[in-house]
Amino acid sequence: EVQLVESGGGLVQPGGSLRLSCLASGFAFSGAAMIWVRRPPGKGLEWVSTINSYGSYTAYADSVKGRFIISRDNAKNTLYLQMNSLKPEDTAVYYCKKGNDRGPGTQVTVSS
Repeated sequence: EVQLVESGGGLVQPGGSLRLSCLASGFAFSGAAMIWVRRPPGKGLEWVSTINSYGSYTAYADSVKGRFIISRDNAKNTLYLQMNSLKPEDTAVYYCKKGNDRGPGTQVTVSS
């Protein structure tokens, strides 16, 4: 059974940083491309970033490009999202995904 558990969210001021983690289990993490998505308040899911199984390819939504960094540690079965220069519009529940599976999410609130 695929299990994904996000952590690291919280309240941060504009311009601040957070690092999200996603601990994966129940599948061969090192062989899977992984995705971060988010759901802003009152809106649908938005794609944020993708990383391939080796970590050699990454892609970002234009809204986060240059500010967010996706990475992974296959030895720890963990996916990361380093979020810098956070803006109020980054406020959302953030989820990691593998295919159609996703975790319960972690809330990120950017506010002064």
